[in-house]
Amino acid sequence: CFSAMASTVRIPVSIKCRIGIDDQDSYEDLESFVTTLVDGGCRTFIVHARKAWLTGLSPKQNRMIPPLRHDLVYRLKRRFPSLHVSLNGGVTDLDEVTHHLSHVDGVMLGRAAYHDPYMLAEVDRRFFAGHHPVPTRRDIIDAMLPYIDRERAKGTPLAAITRHMLGLMNGQKGARAWRRHLAENAHKKGAGGDIVLAAALRVA
Repeated sequence: CFSAMASTVRIPVSIKCRIGIDDQDSYEDLESFVTTLVDGGCRTFIVHARKAWLTGLSPKQNRMIPPLRHDLVYRLKRRFPSLHVSLNGGVTDLDEVTHHLSHVDGVMLGRAAYHDPYMLAEVDRRFFAGHHPVPTRRDIIDAMLPYIDRERAKGTPLAAITRHMLGLMNGQKGARAWRRHLAENAHKKGAGGDIVLAAALRVA
């Protein structure tokens, strides 16, 4: 499958995988899997540091119950130093990202970034020597307003946009009021950017 994709497109094809499945969860199983893909030409792997139980656990349970084994991802990078290996799974803040980057080439932030998207505001400055000012949460809201206007003109419901903004105020006084105002009003007929601005006023 990898070779077929790689031979069809001009961009690099990466592989995202778990460290194992069911009882095939030893490091040796992981290395064998990666070796097969390396032989097929893959050079970039994003490895979720939990194995997956294909039977008996729901997708949600598979994100929580199998234990995290970051050490196996580190070991994989040591075994294949020329590959680009990124780690995924259980990373909740940028301090953890810093720690993992001493062992691997990259870190994938999934649910943590979705639930607390403002943590990404510091990423460029902290990891890529960015020098631009870090935007405030209000800066981000203001930048979203033209997008909201364009999407509303196309018929996109406001709620389809604001549902992905609910975590923007996490950790701030008034975050619950922000979420409540969006949840109660974004679905209303004709709702637009004014709803987001009104929600922002509820945050201290």
